Amino acid sequence: MAKMWAGRFSKEVDETVNAFNSSIAFDGRMYAQDIRGSIAHATMLAKCGIISQEDCDKILSGLKNICADIESGALELDPTAEDIHMFVEAELTKRIGDAGKRLHTSRSRNDQVAVDVRLTLRDEIKEIETLTVSLVKTLIRLAEDHTRTIMPGYTHLQRAQPVTLAHHLMAYVWMLLRDIDRLRDTAKRMNYCPLGACALAGTTYPIDRKMTASLLDFDAPVPNSLDAVSDRDFCVELANTISLIMVHLSRFSEEVILWCSWEFKFIELDDAYATGSSIMPQKKNPDVTELIRGKTGRVIGDLTTLLTMLKGIPLAYNKDMQEDKEAIFDAIDQVKLCLRTFDPMIATMRVNKENMRAAAAKGFINATDCADYLVKKGLPFRDAYKITGTLVARCISEGQTLETLPLDAYREACDAFAEDVYEAISLETCLSGRISEGGPSPDAVAQQIALAKDALKGFLA
Repeated sequence: MAKMWAGRFSKEVDETVNAFNSSIAFDGRMYAQDIRGSIAHATMLAKCGIISQEDCDKILSGLKNICADIESGALELDPTAEDIHMFVEAELTKRIGDAGKRLHTSRSRNDQVAVDVRLTLRDEIKEIETLTVSLVKTLIRLAEDHTRTIMPGYTHLQRAQPVTLAHHLMAYVWMLLRDIDRLRDTAKRMNYCPLGACALAGTTYPIDRKMTASLLDFDAPVPNSLDAVSDRDFCVELANTISLIMVHLSRFSEEVILWCSWEFKFIELDDAYATGSSIMPQKKNPDVTELIRGKTGRVIGDLTTLLTMLKGIPLAYNKDMQEDKEAIFDAIDQVKLCLRTFDPMIATMRVNKENMRAAAAKGFINATDCADYLVKKGLPFRDAYKITGTLVARCISEGQTLETLPLDAYREACDAFAEDVYEAISLETCLSGRISEGGPSPDAVAQQIALAKDALKGFLA
């Protein structure tokens, strides 16, 4: 394919350089957004009297036909084309003649690619948000089923205090709701149109940038033409938000990996979301979650690529910025893949309530409540803390739990203990007593679920 800019050069570009320079292998996915931007641009040119309405009509018809042919498979992208912009323009000119050559009036590939990327990321954000909302709904449904499923809460991966599975799941719900909010915030800040900035300094033609922005559903034009073509903050911001989503999925994945091990056995993954071993027939591996952990590093790498690419380039456009698309598109593809897989995996896992309850009983996670019992009897907390610690040590040496330790043993440690200690330290009592807002009691978790549902309604409104 002849280069659109070949007039300045006395010989052909080396084929190796052509291949090195080409971006159609990854920017070809923006064909629909590129054509949409060109339709808006041509419409504006005709409205402003810069091209004739007859030429505009030919351009619009030709562009729509090209889009339809690409989508149907009748037209394949030329892998030798420099980029999607040149491919579409060359195909348009081939189909409609000189009218196609007028499309690029008062436009550069710099503002063209900038608008294509914004349109594409805006579409992708909506899809990522939809997938994240779906996972939130799954977690809320699961939480509603397990408001009384007792499990150990952990710090330092050591059993700490009693919580419920619902309370644990809701922690991730709030993380993901913040992620959705960040996605929307990112979309809001990127929703400004760079078209009309041209290469960097605008144009002498009497264009209407506000019209183009409106046709493409942007809030307004980017105010500064240099910023319009050289800004990729929106790519960085989206990559950062996606990285956080991946970090949240990775943390949850690590817990799933632990929970489905024989050492925990809190859950069992559905066979459809696990794999086996080529040599060990007993194995059931949580490969989905392990891949999510690995892909999280990859996505964080995409964010680092974008930041590093931008940090040293002067205004305005530089070819370095071609690297933006591979990085942000990879981050997008990975998070969508992970969300689509993680959601049904969680929805179909089987919860072993008995194992969770047994682990909570053996972890002395009611020790704080035992100390609080003595405080309510009048002892200073530090004294109560020490007495309870000696009781825990005795339980460990005798193979007991605080719930099974005889009352005589309690009274040896402190005569303030009475028969009611067993009620005070039962896991159910410990749990239901944690009534502070945001806590793990069934009532407190029910309040969280109601708040999360209200937040979802706000996103879906």
